Amino acid sequence: MLAPLVWRRLARDRWALVGLAAVAAVVLLAALAPWLAPADPSRGDLAASLRAPSAANLLGTDAQGRDVLSRVLYGARVSLAVGLVSQGIALLLGITLGLAAGYYGRWVDAAVMRLADVTLAFPSLLLLIAIAAAVQPSLPVVFVVIGVVGWAGMARLVRGQVLQVRALEYVQAARALGASDGRIVARHVLPNVVAPVLVAATLGIGGAIMAEAALSFVGLGAQPPTPSWGAMVAEGRDLLRVAPWVSLVPGLAIGAAVLGVNLLGDGLRDALDVRSA
Repeated sequence: MLAPLVWRRLARDRWALVGLAAVAAVVLLAALAPWLAPADPSRGDLAASLRAPSAANLLGTDAQGRDVLSRVLYGARVSLAVGLVSQGIALLLGITLGLAAGYYGRWVDAAVMRLADVTLAFPSLLLLIAIAAAVQPSLPVVFVVIGVVGWAGMARLVRGQVLQVRALEYVQAARALGASDGRIVARHVLPNVVAPVLVAATLGIGGAIMAEAALSFVGLGAQPPTPSWGAMVAEGRDLLRVAPWVSLVPGLAIGAAVLGVNLLGDGLRDALDVRSA
Protein backbone atom coordinates (compact mmCIF):
# COMPACT_ATOMS: atom_id res chain seq x y z
CA MET A 1 0.00 0.00 0.00
CA LEU A 2 1.19 3.50 -0.86
CA ALA A 3 0.02 5.21 2.34
CA PRO A 4 2.17 3.16 4.78
CA LEU A 5 5.17 3.62 2.51
CA VAL A 6 4.64 7.39 2.45
CA TRP A 7 4.37 7.50 6.23
CA ARG A 8 7.56 5.49 6.63
CA ARG A 9 9.44 7.82 4.32
CA LEU A 10 8.00 10.84 6.09
CA ALA A 11 8.98 9.44 9.48
CA ARG A 12 12.61 9.17 8.34
CA ASP A 13 12.72 12.87 7.42
CA ARG A 14 13.61 14.82 10.57
CA TRP A 15 12.77 18.20 9.08
CA ALA A 16 9.40 16.95 7.90
CA LEU A 17 8.66 15.75 11.44
CA VAL A 18 9.66 19.18 12.77
CA GLY A 19 7.24 20.75 10.30
CA LEU A 20 4.51 18.30 11.25
CA ALA A 21 5.03 19.08 14.93
CA ALA A 22 4.86 22.84 14.27
CA VAL A 23 1.68 22.50 12.21
CA ALA A 24 0.11 20.21 14.81
CA ALA A 25 0.99 22.69 17.57
CA VAL A 26 -0.62 25.59 15.69
CA VAL A 27 -3.74 23.53 14.97
CA LEU A 28 -3.98 22.40 18.59
CA LEU A 29 -3.52 25.91 19.97
CA ALA A 30 -6.13 27.27 17.59
CA ALA A 31 -8.61 24.53 18.50
CA LEU A 32 -8.10 25.06 22.23
CA ALA A 33 -8.02 28.87 22.05
CA PRO A 34 -11.31 29.35 23.99
CA TRP A 35 -9.88 27.33 26.88
CA LEU A 36 -6.24 28.46 26.72
CA ALA A 37 -6.80 32.18 26.21
CA PRO A 38 -6.58 33.96 29.57
CA ALA A 39 -8.79 36.87 28.47
CA ASP A 40 -11.25 38.06 25.85
CA PRO A 41 -9.07 38.90 22.81
CA SER A 42 -11.29 41.85 21.87
CA ARG A 43 -11.73 43.40 25.31
CA GLY A 44 -9.39 46.29 26.00
CA ASP A 45 -8.39 48.03 29.22
CA LEU A 46 -6.57 51.32 28.70
CA ALA A 47 -5.38 51.19 32.29
CA ALA A 48 -3.40 48.05 31.37
CA SER A 49 -2.01 49.47 28.12
CA LEU A 50 1.42 48.20 26.96
CA ARG A 51 2.14 46.08 30.00
CA ALA A 52 5.31 44.07 29.65
CA PRO A 53 5.11 40.25 29.81
CA SER A 54 4.41 39.16 33.38
CA ALA A 55 2.59 36.55 35.38
CA ALA A 56 -0.69 38.41 34.81
CA ASN A 57 -0.13 38.76 31.06
CA LEU A 58 2.34 36.16 29.85
CA LEU A 59 2.99 37.92 26.53
CA GLY A 60 2.10 41.43 27.64
CA THR A 61 -0.68 43.70 26.38
CA ASP A 62 -1.07 45.96 23.36
CA ALA A 63 -1.80 49.69 23.12
CA GLN A 64 -5.47 49.11 23.95
CA GLY A 65 -4.73 46.89 26.91
CA ARG A 66 -5.73 43.66 25.18
CA ASP A 67 -3.94 40.47 26.14
CA VAL A 68 -1.43 39.58 23.40
CA LEU A 69 -1.43 35.85 24.18
CA SER A 70 -5.20 35.66 23.78
CA ARG A 71 -5.08 37.54 20.49
CA VAL A 72 -2.29 35.34 19.14
CA LEU A 73 -4.25 32.18 20.01
CA TYR A 74 -7.42 33.43 18.33
CA GLY A 75 -5.38 34.83 15.45
CA ALA A 76 -4.20 31.28 14.73
CA ARG A 77 -7.81 30.39 13.97
CA VAL A 78 -8.03 33.17 11.40
CA SER A 79 -4.75 32.19 9.72
CA LEU A 80 -5.64 28.48 9.55
CA ALA A 81 -9.11 29.25 8.23
CA VAL A 82 -7.70 31.49 5.52
CA GLY A 83 -5.05 28.92 4.58
CA LEU A 84 -7.48 26.00 4.34
CA VAL A 85 -10.47 27.75 2.76
CA SER A 86 -8.47 29.76 0.22
CA GLN A 87 -6.52 26.68 -0.83
CA GLY A 88 -9.78 24.78 -1.11
CA ILE A 89 -11.00 27.42 -3.57
CA ALA A 90 -7.68 27.37 -5.45
CA LEU A 91 -7.83 23.56 -5.61
CA LEU A 92 -11.40 23.54 -6.90
CA LEU A 93 -10.66 26.06 -9.64
CA GLY A 94 -7.18 24.78 -10.45
CA ILE A 95 -8.07 21.09 -10.64
CA THR A 96 -11.25 21.67 -12.65
CA LEU A 97 -9.67 24.01 -15.20
CA GLY A 98 -6.37 22.08 -15.30
CA LEU A 99 -8.16 18.79 -15.98
CA ALA A 100 -10.24 20.38 -18.74
CA ALA A 101 -7.20 22.03 -20.34
CA GLY A 102 -5.02 18.94 -20.20
CA TYR A 103 -7.63 16.37 -21.21
CA TYR A 104 -9.49 18.19 -23.98
CA GLY A 105 -6.63 20.33 -25.29
CA ARG A 106 -7.15 22.56 -28.34
CA TRP A 107 -9.20 25.71 -27.71
CA VAL A 108 -10.02 24.70 -24.13
CA ASP A 109 -6.32 24.39 -23.34
CA ALA A 110 -5.52 27.66 -25.10
CA ALA A 111 -8.28 29.58 -23.28
CA VAL A 112 -7.42 28.27 -19.82
CA MET A 113 -3.68 28.76 -20.23
CA ARG A 114 -4.03 32.30 -21.57
CA LEU A 115 -6.23 33.15 -18.59
CA ALA A 116 -3.59 31.63 -16.32
CA ASP A 117 -0.90 33.65 -18.07
CA VAL A 118 -2.82 36.85 -17.44
CA THR A 119 -3.25 35.96 -13.76
CA LEU A 120 0.43 35.05 -13.33
CA ALA A 121 1.59 38.17 -15.20
CA PHE A 122 0.77 40.36 -12.21
CA PRO A 123 2.71 40.26 -8.93
CA SER A 124 0.56 38.21 -6.57
CA LEU A 125 0.63 40.66 -3.67
CA LEU A 126 -0.27 43.64 -5.83
CA LEU A 127 -3.09 41.67 -7.43
CA LEU A 128 -4.37 40.64 -4.00
CA ILE A 129 -4.30 44.22 -2.75
CA ALA A 130 -6.01 45.54 -5.89
CA ILE A 131 -8.86 43.02 -5.72
CA ALA A 132 -9.30 43.31 -1.96
CA ALA A 133 -9.32 47.12 -2.16
CA ALA A 134 -12.12 47.04 -4.75
CA VAL A 135 -14.61 45.53 -2.29
CA GLN A 136 -15.47 45.86 1.37
CA PRO A 137 -12.63 44.20 3.35
CA SER A 138 -13.72 41.13 5.32
CA LEU A 139 -12.59 37.58 5.98
CA PRO A 140 -14.87 35.99 3.35
CA VAL A 141 -13.43 38.39 0.80
CA VAL A 142 -9.90 37.36 1.84
CA PHE A 143 -10.83 33.68 1.39
CA VAL A 144 -12.10 34.24 -2.14
CA VAL A 145 -9.39 36.69 -3.22
CA ILE A 146 -6.47 34.49 -2.18
CA GLY A 147 -8.13 31.41 -3.68
CA VAL A 148 -8.88 33.12 -6.99
CA VAL A 149 -5.37 34.52 -7.29
CA GLY A 150 -3.83 31.12 -6.47
CA TRP A 151 -5.70 28.98 -9.01
CA ALA A 152 -3.39 29.59 -11.97
CA GLY A 153 -0.32 27.81 -10.65
CA MET A 154 -2.45 24.86 -9.57
CA ALA A 155 -4.10 24.65 -12.99
CA ARG A 156 -0.72 24.62 -14.75
CA LEU A 157 0.51 21.83 -12.48
CA VAL A 158 -2.61 19.71 -13.05
CA ARG A 159 -2.53 20.32 -16.80
CA GLY A 160 1.07 19.13 -17.02
CA GLN A 161 0.26 15.94 -15.13
CA VAL A 162 -2.83 15.26 -17.24
CA LEU A 163 -0.89 15.67 -20.48
CA GLN A 164 1.42 12.89 -19.33
CA VAL A 165 -1.29 10.57 -18.05
CA ARG A 166 -3.72 10.85 -20.98
CA ALA A 167 -1.09 9.43 -23.35
CA LEU A 168 -0.60 6.26 -21.27
CA GLU A 169 -1.74 2.95 -22.71
CA TYR A 170 -4.39 2.14 -20.12
CA VAL A 171 -6.07 5.51 -20.69
CA GLN A 172 -6.06 4.90 -24.43
CA ALA A 173 -7.46 1.43 -23.83
CA ALA A 174 -10.27 2.79 -21.67
CA ARG A 175 -11.15 5.28 -24.40
CA ALA A 176 -11.10 2.53 -27.04
CA LEU A 177 -13.48 0.45 -24.93
CA GLY A 178 -15.98 3.28 -24.97
CA ALA A 179 -15.52 4.64 -21.45
CA SER A 180 -16.96 8.13 -21.04
CA ASP A 181 -14.70 11.13 -20.53
CA GLY A 182 -16.03 11.57 -17.01
CA ARG A 183 -15.22 7.97 -16.09
CA ILE A 184 -11.74 8.14 -17.60
CA VAL A 185 -10.94 11.38 -15.78
CA ALA A 186 -12.34 10.17 -12.45
CA ARG A 187 -10.93 6.62 -12.51
CA HIS A 188 -7.64 6.95 -14.39
CA VAL A 189 -6.51 10.57 -14.70
CA LEU A 190 -7.42 12.27 -11.44
CA PRO A 191 -5.77 9.69 -9.11
CA ASN A 192 -2.46 10.28 -10.89
CA VAL A 193 -2.46 14.02 -10.16
CA VAL A 194 -3.34 13.74 -6.46
CA ALA A 195 0.24 13.47 -5.15
CA PRO A 196 1.72 16.63 -6.75
CA VAL A 197 -1.48 18.56 -6.09
CA LEU A 198 -1.37 17.55 -2.42
CA VAL A 199 2.19 18.84 -2.11
CA ALA A 200 1.36 22.09 -3.92
CA ALA A 201 -1.71 22.62 -1.74
CA THR A 202 0.28 22.06 1.45
CA LEU A 203 2.90 24.58 0.39
CA GLY A 204 0.12 26.91 -0.74
CA ILE A 205 -1.32 27.03 2.78
CA GLY A 206 1.87 28.73 3.96
CA GLY A 207 1.64 31.22 1.13
CA ALA A 208 -2.00 31.92 1.97
CA ILE A 209 -1.13 32.59 5.62
CA MET A 210 1.52 35.07 4.48
CA ALA A 211 -0.91 36.67 2.02
CA GLU A 212 -3.57 37.12 4.71
CA ALA A 213 -1.00 38.63 7.05
CA ALA A 214 0.08 41.06 4.33
CA LEU A 215 -3.52 42.08 3.57
CA SER A 216 -4.31 42.53 7.26
CA PHE A 217 -1.11 44.53 7.70
CA VAL A 218 -2.35 47.11 5.19
CA GLY A 219 -5.90 47.03 6.55
CA LEU A 220 -7.52 44.94 3.78
CA GLY A 221 -7.81 41.65 5.66
CA ALA A 222 -9.61 40.75 8.87
CA GLN A 223 -11.24 43.85 10.30
CA PRO A 224 -11.15 44.95 13.96
CA PRO A 225 -11.89 43.64 16.49
CA THR A 226 -11.13 40.25 14.86
CA PRO A 227 -7.62 39.25 15.98
CA SER A 228 -5.27 38.69 13.04
CA TRP A 229 -1.53 38.13 13.16
CA GLY A 230 -0.90 40.55 10.32
CA ALA A 231 -3.03 43.27 11.89
CA MET A 232 -1.25 42.75 15.23
CA VAL A 233 2.14 43.26 13.56
CA ALA A 234 0.82 46.45 11.97
CA GLU A 235 -0.56 47.74 15.27
CA GLY A 236 2.80 47.30 16.99
CA ARG A 237 5.11 48.58 14.25
CA ASP A 238 5.29 52.05 15.82
CA LEU A 239 5.87 50.57 19.27
CA LEU A 240 8.97 48.47 18.58
CA ARG A 241 11.17 50.57 20.86
CA VAL A 242 8.80 50.71 23.83
CA ALA A 243 6.76 47.49 23.45
CA PRO A 244 8.42 45.10 20.99
CA TRP A 245 6.28 42.16 22.12
CA VAL A 246 3.20 43.62 20.42
CA SER A 247 4.66 42.95 16.95
CA LEU A 248 7.31 40.37 17.78
CA VAL A 249 5.02 37.67 19.14
CA PRO A 250 2.55 37.55 16.19
CA GLY A 251 5.48 37.89 13.79
CA LEU A 252 7.13 34.83 15.31
CA ALA A 253 3.80 33.00 15.14
CA ILE A 254 3.54 33.73 11.41
CA GLY A 255 7.11 32.56 10.86
CA ALA A 256 6.63 29.36 12.85
CA ALA A 257 3.37 28.46 11.09
CA VAL A 258 4.68 29.13 7.58
CA LEU A 259 8.00 27.37 8.25
CA GLY A 260 6.19 24.34 9.64
CA VAL A 261 3.88 24.10 6.63
CA ASN A 262 6.78 24.48 4.19
CA LEU A 263 8.89 21.85 5.94
CA LEU A 264 5.94 19.47 5.94
CA GLY A 265 5.27 20.19 2.27
CA ASP A 266 8.90 19.50 1.35
CA GLY A 267 8.76 16.25 3.30
CA LEU A 268 5.56 15.19 1.54
CA ARG A 269 7.11 15.95 -1.84
CA ASP A 270 10.04 13.66 -1.08
CA ALA A 271 7.86 10.96 0.47
CA LEU A 272 5.48 10.89 -2.50
CA ASP A 273 8.27 10.78 -5.06
CA VAL A 274 8.17 7.27 -6.52
CA ARG A 275 11.78 7.64 -7.68
CA SER A 276 13.07 7.98 -4.13
CA ALA A 277 14.50 4.95 -2.37
